[in-house]
Amino acid sequence: MDVPQLISNAVPPWAAAVLFAVDLVIRLVALGTVPHNRRPSAAWGWLLVIFFFPIFGGLVFLVLGRSDLPEARKQKQREAAELVEGHGSGAQQLQQMPDWLAETVRLNRHNGAFPVVGGHRIEILDDYDASLRTMAEQIRGAEHYVHFEFYITVADPTTEPVIAALEDAHRRGVTVRVLLDHLGSAGYPGYKQLVRRLDAAGIDWRRMLPVRPWRGEYQRPDLRNHRKILVVDGTVGFTGSQNVIDRSYNKKKNRKKGLQWIGLVLRVEGPAVEHLDAVFATDWYCETDDMILDPDSVPERERDEEPAPGNLVCQVLPSGPGLAQESNLQLFNHLFASAKRRITVCSPYFVPEDSMYNSLRTAVGRGVQVHLYMGETSSHALTHHAQRSFYERLIKDGVQIFLYRAPYVLHSKFVLIDDEAAVVGSSNMDIRSFVLDHEINLMVAGRQFLSRLDDVVAGYREHSHELRLEDWLARPWYQKYLDNTARLTSALQ
Repeated sequence: MDVPQLISNAVPPWAAAVLFAVDLVIRLVALGTVPHNRRPSAAWGWLLVIFFFPIFGGLVFLVLGRSDLPEARKQKQREAAELVEGHGSGAQQLQQMPDWLAETVRLNRHNGAFPVVGGHRIEILDDYDASLRTMAEQIRGAEHYVHFEFYITVADPTTEPVIAALEDAHRRGVTVRVLLDHLGSAGYPGYKQLVRRLDAAGIDWRRMLPVRPWRGEYQRPDLRNHRKILVVDGTVGFTGSQNVIDRSYNKKKNRKKGLQWIGLVLRVEGPAVEHLDAVFATDWYCETDDMILDPDSVPERERDEEPAPGNLVCQVLPSGPGLAQESNLQLFNHLFASAKRRITVCSPYFVPEDSMYNSLRTAVGRGVQVHLYMGETSSHALTHHAQRSFYERLIKDGVQIFLYRAPYVLHSKFVLIDDEAAVVGSSNMDIRSFVLDHEINLMVAGRQFLSRLDDVVAGYREHSHELRLEDWLARPWYQKYLDNTARLTSALQ
């Protein structure tokens, strides 16, 4: 007896008819609903999943198919945006900028970024453990308040200086507020220990975008707050790509492989610190209903009497669900289209959307040198294989790819355009960062800063190898299969 006959004998005719009807209804409904306000590539990705696995795929789409926040939360974000609009001092610094960079500033402002301002000093911290010690030292010197917001934060021996500094600041009477992403942090060893310590110390803290339906807290689970922000007394800020966790991310499988993360943190002084603080205040309001930042009560600093910390020009760029649609994607595409000499991209997850891929390919055609720096290995297999599926076409189009050698995981995120501007922050180059995650980036103009970032790139180059087309095409067939299969998921959102 063959398999179909066994199945037909095991399933009553009425049940088979019901399953067929449900299957057909799911497919027909999906055809008319999935493409709504969704780019065709994303719609085809979801339809492929649903047509292969109608019931399972339909359920997954119901949970993950809406890349939007609940209306109540979006209303909070709008209220907070109105309260902090124009917060901080400093006039726009559009003079003496190249036309394309002034256009970039206007594009960012249109998409919800803060005004561009001058008078900054920025230190690049590219030593993982030392950057945590620097943040801890700054917290220990706090006199008024500490605002701490990170996608991943745990208590472990590496982060002990930071956690202990937060506890010490609170004991001294400094106002300490802590935000950490719920699902981003909860999956790592050390999270429960951190929660117990924060509670025991009496520190005011919240989970960002909590997913706890039994407490009435729910939104799409993979809409996360991926930002990294530390502000101390409103005078010094930190942001970048690095989380507050050991370089191994505390996973047994990572330690077995010897994986070590490479990150990048910016220590900022100047008006942009107030803008970073306003982003924290917005996120705090969304989680607590407590608006801690009232622009009407913030005294203007006497800038004429107080010399500026430095001469760099900066613009703070928040993004995420509920804000301007795909503002980071618009920014990077505009930058790539504006480059005259070179584009340098460093990202742990580079899965370019069609328009971004075409922007880079077109830049090469115009004679622009395009370098991509990525990790040879990663802890996220699906995204890593999706990323690898683009290597062949990128190399053939003239893009030079440099892979940071394993077991190190290159986690820095920045873009360099000519010798004029850089964007550094938390955003990856994939659809998750463009559509699903709350991100924070800093656009910086100034030769001094660009030169220092070039030194960082040179260090990465020493530990990387350039990917050659002939070597890439010679990889095993099963790796090609995994890469191509993972590529089908790259457009899902």
